[in-house]
Amino acid sequence: MNIIPTSPTFLLSDDHSMIRQGISFLIEEILPESIVLQASTLLQTLEIARENDVDILIIDAHFPEGNSHSIFGQLKEINPLLKILVFSGLDENVHALKYISAGSNGFLSKLSEENEIKDAIFKMMDFGEYFSPTTQKLIVNSLKNPQSINPLDQLSERELLVANLYAKGLGNLEIANQLDVKQNTISTMKKRIFDKLNISTIIELFEILQNKE
Repeated sequence: MNIIPTSPTFLLSDDHSMIRQGISFLIEEILPESIVLQASTLLQTLEIARENDVDILIIDAHFPEGNSHSIFGQLKEINPLLKILVFSGLDENVHALKYISAGSNGFLSKLSEENEIKDAIFKMMDFGEYFSPTTQKLIVNSLKNPQSINPLDQLSERELLVANLYAKGLGNLEIANQLDVKQNTISTMKKRIFDKLNISTIIELFEILQNKE
C-alpha cells in the first residue's frame, strides 16, 4: 500500500526552468493523474507549500539565495507528512548524508538516467524515501564513522583554515606568506586536504565549504 496518494501533488523546486520542465514531463508520463506545481526560489517553495497540500517535494540542493536544507525544518512544520527528495548536481558522495541528516527523505543525482529518476519517484510514493546504492553505502559507513556526515570534520583546525583561504581565492604563495610557513608546506597540506575530502579541484572544495552550514 502506497504511503503517498495514487494521485499525488508534486512540487518541483529549482531555479532552472529546464530542470523543472524535464521532471514535470517525466512525472506526467508515469503519473498522468498527478498534480505538478513549480517553484523557482526558496521563498516561493515555502509559499506554495503553505497554500497547497504537497505530497512530494523534489528540490535542488542549492539556490542563489542559499541552501535548500535551510528550509527543511519550516517545510516539515507546514506539513509533517511532506516527503522531500533532493535532486542535485552536487557530488552525492560528499553531500548526500548532509541533506538526509537535515531532513530530506532521499538524494538523487542530476546525472541519473531517466529510469533511475522514475524509480526514485516510485520509491518516494511507495516507501516515502529513496536511497541510491551510493547513498546506502554512505549511510552504512556513517554508522561506522559518524564524521562522514560532515566531511570537514576530518580536517584539523590548521587544514580547515588553509581550506578556507583557498576558497577565498588565495594561492599557495599567498597562504604561505599569510601563515608564515614555506610554500611547499602549503602544497603538502593542500594534497592532504584533497585526499581527506576525496576531491581534486578548488571548485569542489569551495562547494563543500559553501554548503557546510
